Amino acid sequence: MRAKRCAGTALGLLLLVLAALPLRAPTPEPLLKPTGTDVSVPVVGRAWPVGIRPAVLRGWEPPATVYGRGHRGVDLAAPAGTPVRAVAAGRVSFAGRVAGKGVISVELTGTDLRTTYEPVTASVRKGDEVEAGEAVGTVDPTGSHCPTACVHWGLRRGETYLDPLSLLPPWLLRRGPSRLLPVLGVPLP
Repeated sequence: MRAKRCAGTALGLLLLVLAALPLRAPTPEPLLKPTGTDVSVPVVGRAWPVGIRPAVLRGWEPPATVYGRGHRGVDLAAPAGTPVRAVAAGRVSFAGRVAGKGVISVELTGTDLRTTYEPVTASVRKGDEVEAGEAVGTVDPTGSHCPTACVHWGLRRGETYLDPLSLLPPWLLRRGPSRLLPVLGVPLP
């Protein structure tokens, strides 16, 4: 009988505490929204190129003309030596140096798209098949155009640059931690 009374008291206290909390709907977690999203870009990405949710130092800024100013990719914060991963499955179409920077290009399986990563020291070679999330290299300590170490991640269809964030599903773009909400009517242990 005493155990029932204690459980009832604990449940009562929990309900009292919950009743004192302000009632408001949880605010939705903000999304990193791809800018100028091309709906023809399939959401095939399964991993960020670096880290779990890296800071986007500079977003995609499409140029007004083919040779106009803009930023043809996104810059992701990543210290030198950080593993760089393929965002989706594909075949390495280039792994080498361009203008003194290490560059890797991956043609994405089942699409007409290719992603690029720079500055990177490649651990793959042209022709290698890679899976989503597989390491393709590491961030170079030099060659970045960012004020701090970063990876420039690009996406192209033919000669047209696209926003690489368009490849990622919403659950990968979500910011902030998950939150657990109380379950009413469940006795405390």
